[in-house]
Amino acid sequence: MAEKTSLSSRANRAWRLVATGLGFVFFGVFGVLLQLFLIPFLLNPSPDLASRKRARRTVTKTWLWFSHYLTAAGILSVRFEGFERLGRPGQLILANHPSLLDVVLLLSRVPEANCIVKADLLKNPAMIGQIRSCGYLPNHEDMDFVEAVDKILQEECLLVFPEGTRTGWDGVVKFHRGAVSMGLRSAKTITPVVIRMQPPNFKKGQPWYKIPLQKPVYVFRVGDDIDPQDWLAKHPLPIAARRLNDYLQHYFNERSKND
Repeated sequence: MAEKTSLSSRANRAWRLVATGLGFVFFGVFGVLLQLFLIPFLLNPSPDLASRKRARRTVTKTWLWFSHYLTAAGILSVRFEGFERLGRPGQLILANHPSLLDVVLLLSRVPEANCIVKADLLKNPAMIGQIRSCGYLPNHEDMDFVEAVDKILQEECLLVFPEGTRTGWDGVVKFHRGAVSMGLRSAKTITPVVIRMQPPNFKKGQPWYKIPLQKPVYVFRVGDDIDPQDWLAKHPLPIAARRLNDYLQHYFNERSKND
């Protein structure tokens, strides 16, 4: 019986390897082709919020189809909890970042959200048109960037991964304080989203073909809202940012552990 189980697991892994390779090909090819549909948005020299939201609905619809492929092909399974509370104007969504697919899976379910992305993605031919047409904000650490975040949070919700990169293999979540500082300064509410993944996969530096024997299972769980004013009422901004950042790091490290 154990031998049959092992053979079945290896056969399933082989199928997931093939399906994963096809998935990366699909995402890259359709990502490039999608630029053609985004040309009207890209040619608009000063797009308003309504235009950016239309572009996001177009882009994230393709990401939703991609996520359906991932689950239908058996590459992974995923569960979303509490997502009806995401997408409010002025809401800063903070999430941990265990894998490559976090952004696609999350934004495909919150299409109205803006997002801070790595500036290096503007060099990716499959992503540059999507980022620009959607109005996603490349991460540049200067005052113009801080002012842009403040402007976004006046009328949109904003997704940020405060780690700045994917969580390491040790699973320890380490936040940069800048995201929390921006939330305290500009957001109406801060909402944590804890992402759990077991077994680990699609980690930073991991080749796409190094897939685990078991199918990865994702759980995206929305936590309770945090009112920035509650923290600012007790401490000035620098101290409040440090203490809230410490609180959130503990919060995510406790809840992102896999039992």
